[in-house]
Amino acid sequence: MISALVICKNEAHNIGRCIRSLLPVADEVLVLDSGSEDDTVSIAEALGARVISTSWKGYAATKNYGHGLVNHPYILSVDADEELSHELQASILAQKGKLSGAYEFARRTNYCGQWIRYAGWYPGAKVRLFPRETRWEGEFVHEKPVLPGPIPVQRLKGDLLHYSIVSLEDHLERVERYATLKAEAYAAAGKSYRWYKAVFKPLFVFLKMYVFKLGFLEGKLGLQLCRVSAYGIYLRHKKLKEIN
Repeated sequence: MISALVICKNEAHNIGRCIRSLLPVADEVLVLDSGSEDDTVSIAEALGARVISTSWKGYAATKNYGHGLVNHPYILSVDADEELSHELQASILAQKGKLSGAYEFARRTNYCGQWIRYAGWYPGAKVRLFPRETRWEGEFVHEKPVLPGPIPVQRLKGDLLHYSIVSLEDHLERVERYATLKAEAYAAAGKSYRWYKAVFKPLFVFLKMYVFKLGFLEGKLGLQLCRVSAYGIYLRHKKLKEIN
């Protein structure tokens, strides 16, 4: 049996779509809410989810806290701005009676209204269905699941649809926030600012995404995506300099 786990705050514009996609495959949906001030909680409860309010502990710690609250041996971890495609739902249902090991899915991201296939953003496979004993690591950003032992990971057909960034302003705000978190992680690891990294790494990232990962095939939005992503790399080193 499967428990779906969603952590969120102020996701009224996303949470309904997310939960509705989980209901066909999950035996329970647990939403951990960290102080939403919009209709997130009421929408989740109206759809039958079990909602628990908790203080924000960080991405990894909040998810780990949720692992101790679920009722079933397998956890399907989904963000509030994600949903299961119909093909992925069918893949999970086909596997549900014989769950073993862990499972990863391709993730397709919607950027400013356009589904992105290039620039290194797809398939972007994520391990999201795993035993309850799995734990998340990563204090600052980009947490990852650590599986309980050397268990096999299988790829299921279908996409995890990610409604990520809705506008240029949204993207800039995100790279600002993540740059701060990444700089804090660098500083905590004892890394120091290096000017050449601030200069050359953004250039390398842009060329990698736009040219070698074929981001140019996404048209104007591809150029925007790659430029802002490169700017985010520069920004994290700039913030590290400020911390140092």
